Amino acid sequence: MYFNAEIETMPRDELRKLQLERLKQTLGYAYTKVAFHQHQFQQANVTPDSLHTLEDLNKFPFITKPQLRENYPFGLFAVKPNDKDKIVRLHASSGTKGKPTVVGYTAHDIEVWAESCARAIACAGGKPGDVLHVAYGYGLFTGGLGLHYGGEKLGACVIPASGGNTPRQILLMQDFQAQGLCCTPSYALNLAEYLKEHNIPLESLNLKYGILGAEPWTEEIRVKVEEGLGLIALDIYGLSEITGPGVSMECPYKQGLHIWEDYYLPEIINPATLEPLPDGEIGELVFTTLAKEAIPMIRYRTGDLCNLTYEKCDCGRTHARMGKIKGRIDDMLIVRGINVFPSEIERVLLEFEELAPHYQIVLERPEVLDVVTVHCESTTAFTVSVFGDAEHDEEHHLLSSLRQHIMLKLREGLGVSLQVKINPPHTIPRSEGKAVRVVDNRPK
Repeated sequence: MYFNAEIETMPRDELRKLQLERLKQTLGYAYTKVAFHQHQFQQANVTPDSLHTLEDLNKFPFITKPQLRENYPFGLFAVKPNDKDKIVRLHASSGTKGKPTVVGYTAHDIEVWAESCARAIACAGGKPGDVLHVAYGYGLFTGGLGLHYGGEKLGACVIPASGGNTPRQILLMQDFQAQGLCCTPSYALNLAEYLKEHNIPLESLNLKYGILGAEPWTEEIRVKVEEGLGLIALDIYGLSEITGPGVSMECPYKQGLHIWEDYYLPEIINPATLEPLPDGEIGELVFTTLAKEAIPMIRYRTGDLCNLTYEKCDCGRTHARMGKIKGRIDDMLIVRGINVFPSEIERVLLEFEELAPHYQIVLERPEVLDVVTVHCESTTAFTVSVFGDAEHDEEHHLLSSLRQHIMLKLREGLGVSLQVKINPPHTIPRSEGKAVRVVDNRPK
């Protein structure tokens, strides 16, 4: 199903003309309205008139998240919050690594965001009249409100459940018979786990599709979510700096995430050289907004690693598709000279039926060298089969054998040895939002 078929299936030559027109407007707008961009352009010896083709965007400078924080709170705004009737909403990141990232929206920006999310929900299979259960967090985090507005724009009945209180979430889904579920993949796993442990039949739910995002996740997680919740699990991507969730969305053909290119112009660059990469190669994802008033973003480096493809999808959509996020540049671990992403560790762990799909990677430095330990947990069924109902303090030989097998598979898959600790069931912290996969306990 399409929400805006004319745009979503637009021939690429027409789409590129529209992009070029909007890009020229965006560059001129940013140059005249934001002193930061004007200074950046002058430093790079370019002006909006330097753009003649889409490829000319390569001449323009990037913007990074540290620069957003340096200009906290409103230094990058083209429309100031005290401008009467202009800024209608502010969102912000948690600011766990310094000052928060503040983003603002005009009424026009909210409309663009709602349209993006409406397209995303329709892309997943949603339709007017559906009941949409939104279990993303509401508040300064953009997840909940983005899908909420998109659902209403599509014509769905939205349940603003927000995060937490899993028993109530299940009750609401049973009583309201929601077709769509919006949450993080890690929380979808928690919901599936709750159903299984409390012997709640899938038939009591009416879920058809899950719109899961806000964190990277693997195909192995997809299988577990689909089996555990009885739905088709699809990836949604977005980031507050660009607009929020809904920048791109996977369709049921699962051939990548459709980027709404009339609003968000993507690039893939080599993060080391900053040079553009050919189609299909994995690199850092960069976005330029094409319809944003409050904070126009010019070549924003997301830090996310993926690839792009431009072939028409089997669903009929013509916009570029991004592959699932491989990881983030700042989440990459360097273990004895080897680059390791949490998603690669997850892929190995989920090969083992004896393990629950919950883990944490703990970094420590007891002496000179860093020590990386993968903390995972055994399933209840495996634990009972080994120990029965007895409490256990010492490692059983079957548990030891499993641990050695996991370490071997990690070494074969990653090219580096990691420590592994298998914990009893329900000892890894569960997430009601984004899962905390890496815990850095090294001295600061």
